[in-house]
Amino acid sequence: MSINENPSPANFIRHIINHDLKTNKHNGKVATRFPPEPNGYLHIGHAKSICLNFGLALEYHGTCNLRFDDTNPEKESEEYVESIKRDVRWLGFEWSELRHASDYFGQLYDYAVQLIKDGNAYVDSSTPEQIRTNRGTLTEPGKNSPDRDRSIEENLALFQGMRDGLYADGQYVLRAKIDMASPNINMRDPTIYRIRRVHHQRTGHDWCLYPMYDYTHCISDAIEGITHSLCTLEFEDHRPLYDWVLEQLNTPWRPQQIEFARLQLEYTIVSKRKLNQLVTEKHVSGWDDPRMPTIAGLRRAGVTPAAIRDFCERIGLTKKDSWIEMSVLEHCIREDLNQNSLRVMAVAEPLRVVIANYPEGQVENLTLSNHPQRPELGSRTVPFARTVLIERDDFSENPPPKYKRLVSGGEVRLRGSYVIRCDEVVKDAEGNLVELRCSYDPDTLGKNPEGRKVKGVIHWVSEAHSLPAEIRLYDRLFTVPQPDNEENFLNVLNPDSLQVVTGCRVEASLASAVPESRFQFERIGYFCMDKDSKDGNLVFNRTVTLREGWVKD
Repeated sequence: MSINENPSPANFIRHIINHDLKTNKHNGKVATRFPPEPNGYLHIGHAKSICLNFGLALEYHGTCNLRFDDTNPEKESEEYVESIKRDVRWLGFEWSELRHASDYFGQLYDYAVQLIKDGNAYVDSSTPEQIRTNRGTLTEPGKNSPDRDRSIEENLALFQGMRDGLYADGQYVLRAKIDMASPNINMRDPTIYRIRRVHHQRTGHDWCLYPMYDYTHCISDAIEGITHSLCTLEFEDHRPLYDWVLEQLNTPWRPQQIEFARLQLEYTIVSKRKLNQLVTEKHVSGWDDPRMPTIAGLRRAGVTPAAIRDFCERIGLTKKDSWIEMSVLEHCIREDLNQNSLRVMAVAEPLRVVIANYPEGQVENLTLSNHPQRPELGSRTVPFARTVLIERDDFSENPPPKYKRLVSGGEVRLRGSYVIRCDEVVKDAEGNLVELRCSYDPDTLGKNPEGRKVKGVIHWVSEAHSLPAEIRLYDRLFTVPQPDNEENFLNVLNPDSLQVVTGCRVEASLASAVPESRFQFERIGYFCMDKDSKDGNLVFNRTVTLREGWVKD
């Protein structure tokens, strides 16, 4: 086991692990786990936890289990299980063991029986409303349930009846017997089992009562030999219960719970309930909509695993909640895509350009670099012909100051090819611009002759050889930095979060692209081929603009 002597100053957990290893606290082991509930798709907040748990296990040559917290079958499904496994692997990690909380249902039940026998748990007939009312407040102690002093024998018989399905849902619960006057409300006799006649995706109808998370999690950690149980700050007040359960059961292994601040990213929400609402109410196209903060959505948008891992490392770990600016994530995405994405040309709003002095029927196959700084990424062939398409806003009849693109009578270079001059502007009967008539200088292929200065360079595609495409321009899903703080988060949805641009044309080289291929469309942005691309109908999602362009209100 190696010890990182110089951990990142932003990662206090590394300091704890280093100390534990030096003192042999956990027999020299580092064993972590990632324990998602399979009730939705993973989001960017989960990515932070994934990178932390799996990353530490790799760094310290330890282990990391993927454990599904499948104790609430009403909201869970195999679809979510498979999506979680897919996301973890896509981020670049592999679990040491695949576990489920349901693997331990038998042991959890036996441990509950032990708590009852030791006088540390009792069966309660109080309704959820009564339990909530009698729990007390932060300034007032709770009230004991009338059932708190049941005999051990009666509790055992009732709990067995709960197991055997003799009682209705909600008729009884099993509660830990701790302290109704505890200043920590989580310690006021929390519920640890409830009756639910629900089909479980793995155990079917074998069980009609299910353990609660706070009870299940600590025991699962102990069974698996987890050394450092890493969770977000909202579980800090639950740590005394975590430790209490393990102490009462006298488990041979005692994991250490450590809390860190969860990821709060501006212009997003990470509540699974709210994300599910966006999906079910069709505010988005699905869990993998590129506007969603889910890992599946980020992947479909064209974000790379490396960019997400880099982002999670850069923001570090703290013990205080704070908001991360979206620009931090976007910077990581741009930095990765700028280094690794292939360059191609695409025209979003085509304007026809006829090069009058270029021979009719002639086609030149130009060789263009796939990346200006990375020759190892090779080159591609781009056809050049008499009629090309340029961006409509790359021409202006009344140019603003310092305009460096094409104007009437002016020159511009077509990327990787020739210098052209605009000789004539063609309009229709209504005065709409429909075509430019230009001439080219055959001596300017890829160079500026001596004494000739052409400052403007624009992208283009051959009209005859380019391919039709649809471009989807995605933007932030919300108009305010902290939509979770709004009375109704749906009221601050960004109506312009998706703009679909049809009639686009892209390089012929993209005919061989496959979904999730990432490109820089020169001078436009970074794009990813979408899975909706079928039968020659190409669809590209904008991952991020070339530079930050979001303006806060």
